[in-house]
Amino acid sequence: MSGVLRERPLLRTSDLSKHYHVGRSILPAQRRTVQAVDTVSLDIWPGETLGIVGESGCGKSTLGRCLVRLTDITSGSLEFEGRDITDASQRQLRPLRRQMQMVFQDPSASLNPRRRVGDLLADPFRIHERLSASEMTDRVAELLRRVELSPEHASRYPHEFSGGQRQRIGIARALALRPRLIVADEPVSALDVSIQAQIVNLLADLREEFNLTYVFIAHDLSVVRQISTRVAVMYLGSVVESGPTDLVFAAPRHHYTAALRSAVPIPSIDRARRERLVLKGDLPSPMNPPSGCRFHTRCPAATSTCRNERPLLQSTGDGRLVACHHPGGG
Repeated sequence: MSGVLRERPLLRTSDLSKHYHVGRSILPAQRRTVQAVDTVSLDIWPGETLGIVGESGCGKSTLGRCLVRLTDITSGSLEFEGRDITDASQRQLRPLRRQMQMVFQDPSASLNPRRRVGDLLADPFRIHERLSASEMTDRVAELLRRVELSPEHASRYPHEFSGGQRQRIGIARALALRPRLIVADEPVSALDVSIQAQIVNLLADLREEFNLTYVFIAHDLSVVRQISTRVAVMYLGSVVESGPTDLVFAAPRHHYTAALRSAVPIPSIDRARRERLVLKGDLPSPMNPPSGCRFHTRCPAATSTCRNERPLLQSTGDGRLVACHHPGGG
Protein backbone atom coordinates (compact mmCIF):
# COMPACT_ATOMS: atom_id res chain seq x y z
CA MET A 1 0.00 0.00 0.00
CA SER A 2 1.33 3.40 -0.91
CA GLY A 3 1.92 5.82 1.93
CA VAL A 4 1.98 3.09 4.58
CA LEU A 5 5.11 2.68 6.66
CA ARG A 6 6.06 -0.96 6.95
CA GLU A 7 8.81 -0.99 9.55
CA ARG A 8 6.74 -3.40 11.64
CA PRO A 9 3.19 -4.72 11.65
CA LEU A 10 0.61 -3.14 13.92
CA LEU A 11 -0.46 -6.62 15.06
CA ARG A 12 1.39 -9.90 14.69
CA THR A 13 0.41 -13.44 15.60
CA SER A 14 2.86 -16.34 15.61
CA ASP A 15 1.42 -19.87 15.74
CA LEU A 16 -1.55 -18.55 17.70
CA SER A 17 -3.91 -21.28 18.92
CA LYS A 18 -7.08 -21.37 20.95
CA HIS A 19 -8.35 -24.74 22.18
CA TYR A 20 -11.43 -25.41 24.30
CA HIS A 21 -11.84 -28.42 26.57
CA VAL A 22 -15.31 -29.96 26.51
CA GLY A 23 -16.79 -32.54 28.84
CA ARG A 24 -17.18 -32.60 32.60
CA SER A 25 -14.55 -35.15 33.53
CA ILE A 26 -11.82 -33.94 35.89
CA LEU A 27 -9.40 -36.31 34.17
CA PRO A 28 -7.61 -34.61 31.25
CA ALA A 29 -7.42 -37.87 29.31
CA GLN A 30 -11.21 -38.11 29.29
CA ARG A 31 -11.83 -34.56 28.11
CA ARG A 32 -12.07 -33.72 24.44
CA THR A 33 -10.46 -30.67 22.88
CA VAL A 34 -11.98 -28.34 20.29
CA GLN A 35 -9.20 -26.82 18.18
CA ALA A 36 -11.03 -23.60 17.35
CA VAL A 37 -7.90 -21.79 16.14
CA ASP A 38 -4.73 -23.73 15.38
CA THR A 39 -1.27 -22.24 14.72
CA VAL A 40 -2.34 -19.07 12.91
CA SER A 41 0.44 -16.64 11.95
CA LEU A 42 -0.56 -13.23 10.58
CA ASP A 43 0.97 -9.79 10.09
CA ILE A 44 -1.55 -6.94 10.07
CA TRP A 45 -0.07 -3.70 8.75
CA PRO A 46 -1.06 -0.13 9.68
CA GLY A 47 -3.78 1.31 7.46
CA GLU A 48 -4.85 -1.93 5.76
CA THR A 49 -8.06 -3.92 5.96
CA LEU A 50 -7.46 -7.64 6.38
CA GLY A 51 -10.51 -9.69 5.47
CA ILE A 52 -10.87 -13.09 7.15
CA VAL A 53 -13.21 -15.49 5.36
CA GLY A 54 -14.31 -19.11 5.64
CA GLU A 55 -17.26 -21.34 6.38
CA SER A 56 -19.19 -21.09 9.64
CA GLY A 57 -17.28 -22.88 12.38
CA CYS A 58 -13.83 -22.34 10.86
CA GLY A 59 -12.63 -20.22 13.80
CA LYS A 60 -12.94 -16.71 12.35
CA SER A 61 -14.77 -15.15 15.29
CA THR A 62 -12.62 -16.90 17.88
CA LEU A 63 -9.51 -15.59 16.14
CA GLY A 64 -10.97 -12.07 16.12
CA ARG A 65 -11.61 -12.18 19.86
CA CYS A 66 -8.09 -13.48 20.45
CA LEU A 67 -6.62 -10.59 18.44
CA VAL A 68 -8.02 -8.04 20.90
CA ARG A 69 -7.50 -10.34 23.90
CA LEU A 70 -11.18 -10.70 24.71
CA THR A 71 -10.39 -14.41 24.71
CA ASP A 72 -7.27 -15.87 26.29
CA ILE A 73 -4.77 -17.61 24.01
CA THR A 74 -3.86 -21.28 24.49
CA SER A 75 -0.46 -21.13 22.82
CA GLY A 76 1.59 -19.06 20.39
CA SER A 77 2.16 -15.32 20.68
CA LEU A 78 0.40 -12.02 20.00
CA GLU A 79 2.19 -8.69 19.58
CA PHE A 80 0.72 -5.20 19.31
CA GLU A 81 3.11 -2.54 18.00
CA GLY A 82 6.02 -4.84 18.81
CA ARG A 83 4.88 -5.44 22.40
CA ASP A 84 4.11 -9.00 23.46
CA ILE A 85 0.60 -9.04 24.96
CA THR A 86 0.03 -12.81 24.84
CA ASP A 87 -0.14 -13.17 28.63
CA ALA A 88 -0.81 -9.57 29.58
CA SER A 89 -3.13 -9.16 32.55
CA GLN A 90 -6.36 -7.18 32.32
CA ARG A 91 -4.65 -4.37 34.21
CA GLN A 92 -1.79 -4.33 31.70
CA LEU A 93 -4.25 -4.44 28.80
CA ARG A 94 -6.36 -1.54 30.03
CA PRO A 95 -4.29 1.24 28.39
CA LEU A 96 -4.22 -0.80 25.17
CA ARG A 97 -8.02 -1.00 25.07
CA ARG A 98 -7.97 2.54 23.73
CA GLN A 99 -6.03 1.26 20.70
CA MET A 100 -7.94 -1.99 20.04
CA GLN A 101 -11.71 -2.14 19.70
CA MET A 102 -14.28 -4.60 18.38
CA VAL A 103 -17.56 -4.28 16.49
CA PHE A 104 -19.81 -7.29 17.03
CA GLN A 105 -22.18 -9.09 14.69
CA ASP A 106 -25.34 -8.50 16.74
CA PRO A 107 -25.51 -4.95 18.11
CA SER A 108 -28.70 -5.85 19.99
CA ALA A 109 -26.69 -8.23 22.17
CA SER A 110 -23.80 -5.80 22.76
CA LEU A 111 -25.91 -2.72 23.62
CA ASN A 112 -27.52 -2.68 27.07
CA PRO A 113 -31.27 -2.30 26.36
CA ARG A 114 -31.86 -0.53 29.71
CA ARG A 115 -29.50 2.35 29.02
CA ARG A 116 -29.84 5.29 26.68
CA VAL A 117 -27.53 5.45 23.68
CA GLY A 118 -25.86 8.62 24.97
CA ASP A 119 -24.88 6.86 28.21
CA LEU A 120 -23.55 3.86 26.29
CA LEU A 121 -21.37 6.06 24.09
CA ALA A 122 -20.15 8.08 27.07
CA ASP A 123 -18.86 5.00 28.94
CA PRO A 124 -15.43 4.96 27.24
CA PHE A 125 -14.89 8.60 28.23
CA ARG A 126 -15.87 7.89 31.83
CA ILE A 127 -13.42 4.99 32.03
CA HIS A 128 -10.44 6.37 30.12
CA GLU A 129 -10.73 10.16 30.13
CA ARG A 130 -11.54 12.91 32.62
CA LEU A 131 -14.21 14.97 30.92
CA SER A 132 -16.91 17.25 32.25
CA ALA A 133 -20.55 16.42 31.61
CA SER A 134 -20.79 19.04 28.88
CA GLU A 135 -17.60 17.77 27.21
CA MET A 136 -18.97 14.21 27.20
CA THR A 137 -22.24 15.43 25.70
CA ASP A 138 -20.33 17.19 22.92
CA ARG A 139 -18.16 14.13 22.22
CA VAL A 140 -21.20 11.83 22.09
CA ALA A 141 -22.95 14.20 19.69
CA GLU A 142 -19.86 14.25 17.46
CA LEU A 143 -19.67 10.43 17.45
CA LEU A 144 -23.30 10.18 16.35
CA ARG A 145 -22.66 12.64 13.52
CA ARG A 146 -19.60 10.64 12.41
CA VAL A 147 -21.77 7.56 11.88
CA GLU A 148 -24.52 9.60 10.17
CA LEU A 149 -26.97 9.67 13.08
CA SER A 150 -28.47 12.69 14.80
CA PRO A 151 -27.24 13.96 18.19
CA GLU A 152 -30.89 13.84 19.25
CA HIS A 153 -30.67 10.04 19.11
CA ALA A 154 -28.57 10.09 22.30
CA SER A 155 -31.72 10.18 24.42
CA ARG A 156 -33.22 7.02 22.87
CA TYR A 157 -32.89 3.38 23.84
CA PRO A 158 -31.36 0.72 21.54
CA HIS A 159 -34.72 -0.95 20.80
CA GLU A 160 -35.96 2.27 19.20
CA PHE A 161 -33.48 1.90 16.33
CA SER A 162 -33.36 -0.31 13.25
CA GLY A 163 -30.70 -3.00 12.89
CA GLY A 164 -28.56 -0.81 10.66
CA GLN A 165 -28.82 2.13 13.07
CA ARG A 166 -27.85 -0.09 16.01
CA GLN A 167 -24.78 -1.24 14.09
CA ARG A 168 -23.87 2.42 13.50
CA ILE A 169 -24.10 2.94 17.26
CA GLY A 170 -21.79 -0.04 17.79
CA ILE A 171 -19.31 1.48 15.34
CA ALA A 172 -19.56 4.86 17.10
CA ARG A 173 -18.75 3.23 20.44
CA ALA A 174 -15.72 1.52 18.92
CA LEU A 175 -14.54 4.88 17.53
CA ALA A 176 -14.93 6.78 20.81
CA LEU A 177 -11.28 6.61 21.92
CA ARG A 178 -9.77 6.93 18.43
CA PRO A 179 -8.35 3.38 18.25
CA ARG A 180 -5.74 2.25 15.75
CA LEU A 181 -7.25 -1.22 15.23
CA ILE A 182 -10.89 -2.30 14.90
CA VAL A 183 -11.87 -5.95 14.61
CA ALA A 184 -15.29 -6.14 12.92
CA ASP A 185 -16.87 -9.56 13.46
CA GLU A 186 -19.53 -10.20 10.79
CA PRO A 187 -20.73 -6.59 11.13
CA VAL A 188 -23.20 -6.73 8.20
CA SER A 189 -24.30 -10.37 8.06
CA ALA A 190 -27.56 -9.72 9.93
CA LEU A 191 -28.53 -6.70 7.81
CA ASP A 192 -30.49 -6.27 4.58
CA VAL A 193 -28.39 -6.06 1.44
CA SER A 194 -29.08 -2.35 0.90
CA ILE A 195 -28.11 -1.58 4.51
CA GLN A 196 -25.00 -3.76 4.20
CA ALA A 197 -23.70 -1.51 1.43
CA GLN A 198 -24.28 1.59 3.55
CA ILE A 199 -22.38 0.14 6.54
CA VAL A 200 -19.50 -1.08 4.35
CA ASN A 201 -19.22 2.37 2.74
CA LEU A 202 -19.31 4.00 6.19
CA LEU A 203 -16.49 1.76 7.42
CA ALA A 204 -14.42 2.58 4.33
CA ASP A 205 -14.93 6.31 4.85
CA LEU A 206 -14.00 6.07 8.54
CA ARG A 207 -10.84 4.14 7.67
CA GLU A 208 -9.67 7.01 5.50
CA GLU A 209 -10.74 9.72 7.94
CA PHE A 210 -9.21 8.19 11.07
CA ASN A 211 -6.38 6.17 9.48
CA LEU A 212 -7.84 2.99 10.92
CA THR A 213 -6.65 -0.58 10.52
CA TYR A 214 -9.43 -3.16 10.19
CA VAL A 215 -9.72 -6.88 10.61
CA PHE A 216 -12.99 -7.58 8.79
CA ILE A 217 -14.47 -11.02 9.49
CA ALA A 218 -17.17 -12.31 7.15
CA HIS A 219 -18.42 -15.35 5.25
CA ASP A 220 -19.71 -13.24 2.34
CA LEU A 221 -16.83 -13.04 -0.13
CA SER A 222 -18.41 -10.24 -2.16
CA VAL A 223 -18.46 -7.97 0.91
CA VAL A 224 -14.88 -8.88 1.79
CA ARG A 225 -13.74 -8.18 -1.74
CA GLN A 226 -15.35 -4.74 -1.63
CA ILE A 227 -13.68 -3.51 1.57
CA SER A 228 -10.48 -5.53 2.09
CA THR A 229 -7.00 -4.76 0.82
CA ARG A 230 -5.77 -8.22 1.82
CA VAL A 231 -7.56 -11.46 2.63
CA ALA A 232 -6.86 -14.56 4.73
CA VAL A 233 -8.88 -17.71 4.07
CA MET A 234 -9.49 -20.01 7.06
CA TYR A 235 -10.44 -23.67 7.06
CA LEU A 236 -10.97 -25.69 10.25
CA GLY A 237 -9.05 -23.27 12.45
CA SER A 238 -6.07 -22.60 10.17
CA VAL A 239 -5.19 -20.10 7.45
CA VAL A 240 -4.86 -21.90 4.12
CA GLU A 241 -4.25 -18.91 1.83
CA SER A 242 -3.57 -15.20 2.23
CA GLY A 243 -2.57 -12.35 -0.02
CA PRO A 244 -3.77 -9.21 -1.83
CA THR A 245 -7.53 -9.37 -2.25
CA ASP A 246 -7.67 -8.86 -6.01
CA LEU A 247 -4.98 -11.47 -6.61
CA VAL A 248 -6.55 -14.12 -4.38
CA PHE A 249 -10.01 -13.65 -5.87
CA ALA A 250 -8.77 -13.48 -9.46
CA ALA A 251 -6.63 -16.63 -9.31
CA PRO A 252 -6.92 -18.62 -6.06
CA ARG A 253 -4.10 -21.09 -5.48
CA HIS A 254 -5.71 -23.16 -2.72
CA HIS A 255 -8.50 -25.50 -3.79
CA TYR A 256 -10.68 -24.43 -0.85
CA THR A 257 -10.38 -20.77 -1.86
CA ALA A 258 -11.33 -21.73 -5.41
CA ALA A 259 -14.43 -23.53 -4.13
CA LEU A 260 -15.47 -20.52 -2.03
CA ARG A 261 -15.02 -18.20 -5.00
CA SER A 262 -17.05 -20.46 -7.29
CA ALA A 263 -19.98 -20.29 -4.84
CA VAL A 264 -20.27 -16.48 -5.11
CA PRO A 265 -23.37 -15.56 -7.17
CA ILE A 266 -22.49 -13.99 -10.52
CA PRO A 267 -24.59 -12.53 -13.37
CA SER A 268 -26.06 -15.16 -15.69
CA ILE A 269 -24.18 -13.70 -18.65
CA ASP A 270 -20.88 -14.66 -16.99
CA ARG A 271 -21.99 -17.96 -15.46
CA ALA A 272 -20.75 -20.13 -18.28
CA ARG A 273 -17.23 -18.79 -17.84
CA ARG A 274 -16.88 -20.20 -14.34
CA GLU A 275 -17.16 -23.83 -13.35
CA ARG A 276 -18.90 -24.40 -10.02
CA LEU A 277 -16.68 -26.41 -7.64
CA VAL A 278 -18.84 -28.45 -5.28
CA LEU A 279 -17.00 -29.80 -2.25
CA LYS A 280 -17.72 -33.38 -1.29
CA GLY A 281 -18.42 -34.45 2.25
CA ASP A 282 -19.04 -32.37 5.36
CA LEU A 283 -16.80 -30.08 7.34
CA PRO A 284 -14.82 -32.32 9.75
CA SER A 285 -15.21 -31.85 13.48
CA PRO A 286 -12.65 -29.53 15.12
CA MET A 287 -12.56 -32.08 17.96
CA ASN A 288 -11.18 -34.69 15.58
CA PRO A 289 -9.49 -32.93 12.64
CA PRO A 290 -8.11 -35.07 9.80
CA SER A 291 -4.44 -35.98 9.72
CA GLY A 292 -2.13 -34.30 7.25
CA CYS A 293 -3.83 -31.51 5.31
CA ARG A 294 -7.12 -30.81 7.04
CA PHE A 295 -8.80 -30.18 3.70
CA HIS A 296 -7.81 -33.49 2.11
CA THR A 297 -11.13 -35.20 2.96
CA ARG A 298 -12.94 -32.75 0.64
CA CYS A 299 -10.23 -31.76 -1.84
CA PRO A 300 -10.48 -32.91 -5.48
CA ALA A 301 -6.67 -32.88 -5.82
CA ALA A 302 -5.79 -34.80 -2.63
CA THR A 303 -3.03 -37.43 -2.73
CA SER A 304 -1.39 -39.71 -0.21
CA THR A 305 1.01 -36.90 0.65
CA CYS A 306 -1.94 -34.70 1.60
CA ARG A 307 -3.33 -37.42 3.86
CA ASN A 308 -0.06 -37.90 5.72
CA GLU A 309 1.77 -34.55 5.76
CA ARG A 310 0.37 -31.23 6.89
CA PRO A 311 1.41 -28.48 4.45
CA LEU A 312 3.10 -25.33 5.71
CA LEU A 313 1.93 -21.86 4.82
CA GLN A 314 4.55 -20.85 2.27
CA SER A 315 5.16 -18.02 -0.19
CA THR A 316 4.19 -18.69 -3.79
CA GLY A 317 6.43 -15.88 -5.06
CA ASP A 318 3.55 -13.64 -6.13
CA GLY A 319 2.78 -11.85 -2.89
CA ARG A 320 0.72 -14.47 -1.13
CA LEU A 321 1.01 -17.50 1.13
CA VAL A 322 -0.59 -20.89 0.49
CA ALA A 323 -0.74 -24.06 2.57
CA CYS A 324 -1.12 -26.72 -0.12
CA HIS A 325 1.01 -29.57 -1.46
CA HIS A 326 -0.53 -29.18 -4.93
CA PRO A 327 -1.57 -25.51 -5.36
CA GLY A 328 -3.72 -24.76 -8.36
CA GLY A 329 -3.51 -21.91 -10.77
CA GLY A 330 -6.91 -20.32 -10.20
